[in-house]
Amino acid sequence: MTGTLITAARVLGQLRHDHRSVALILVVPCVLIGLLAWVYADTDSGLFDRIGPALLGVFPLVVMFVVTSVSTLRERRSGTLERLWTTPVTKGGFVAGYALAFGLMSVLQALIAVGFAMWVCGLDLEGPVWQLIVVAVLDAVLGTCLGLLASGFARTEFQAVQFMPAFILPQFLLCGLLVPRDAMPDVLHWISDVLPLSYAVDAMKTLATSSDSGGDVARDCAILGGFIALAVIGGAATLRRRTS
Repeated sequence: MTGTLITAARVLGQLRHDHRSVALILVVPCVLIGLLAWVYADTDSGLFDRIGPALLGVFPLVVMFVVTSVSTLRERRSGTLERLWTTPVTKGGFVAGYALAFGLMSVLQALIAVGFAMWVCGLDLEGPVWQLIVVAVLDAVLGTCLGLLASGFARTEFQAVQFMPAFILPQFLLCGLLVPRDAMPDVLHWISDVLPLSYAVDAMKTLATSSDSGGDVARDCAILGGFIALAVIGGAATLRRRTS
């Protein structure tokens, strides 16, 4: 626990001086949501209300994946990780500390993005707003953990970014945002059942269309929590003691 808190405090301290990363985390999702609302401003008035909540889950995941994978590679290449291994910080503590630090940033990100979508872009939501925020936070934490996992397979920051299509794009195509999952061929539907973003989009769609969404959203959040736990374990397992 001490190693986790030490890592989280160190990461938050670094972010405080990294204005570009903070802008990427807090501002970019709002810009993307704003562009989407602008695109649909003169079309079907209900279209943005139907897809906006789902994209509030997709955008934070992508942003946190990029920031976390690049940050971890930067620490590995600078030798910070090797110095950390001489302290009581363990691999699990390092990954949990990153997840905690970026999880706190995810809460702030979700509050800003949801507030911007609803009160600036006019997003109309049927379900409770707090559930939308919870799902958005879980998506962002999932992106953080997937970024940690991907960084274990990359040797440079550029390679870490290159992993984004492999980790994110298949999920985006099969999550049900473009085509309902029930309308997909059986094989693709089965694949989508084991992809975490599918459950995030399902939860967001439920919140967009139903005011009685507690049970379904709770189930999807529990599944997302399981994927986050698996990604944390995988991220800890792929961390190497030495930089190649």
